[in-house]
Amino acid sequence: MPKILLVEDNEMNRDMLSRRLTRRGFEVLLAEDGAAGVARARSEAPALVLMDMSLPVLDGWEATRRLKADPATAGIPVIALTAHAMSEDRDRALAAGCDDYDTKPIDLERLLAKMNGLLEGNGA
Repeated sequence: MPKILLVEDNEMNRDMLSRRLTRRGFEVLLAEDGAAGVARARSEAPALVLMDMSLPVLDGWEATRRLKADPATAGIPVIALTAHAMSEDRDRALAAGCDDYDTKPIDLERLLAKMNGLLEGNGA
């Protein structure tokens, strides 16, 4: 069962997505802000990170840059989750180091396809 870190500050989004992923067989770890997400990724070594980009304390852009700059976490795939759906937002997420990008509201099947593609490529 792959371990996924969901970094999401909105309680309703966090609860809904974590329940849906748990039902699909994932072990879901949670963090409520970018700084906690970076710390949890370092301590728990998840197979994949789902990173909201609009976070308190440390936004998802900077949290991703820190994960990708740290040799201990650089290899963990990160999928940006954001309500910002413009092409420049996608480009910005990829430039920050995200491996993929998905928009809110979440289409679970589309997100799962992206997650599975990254997990298979990462040997998880």
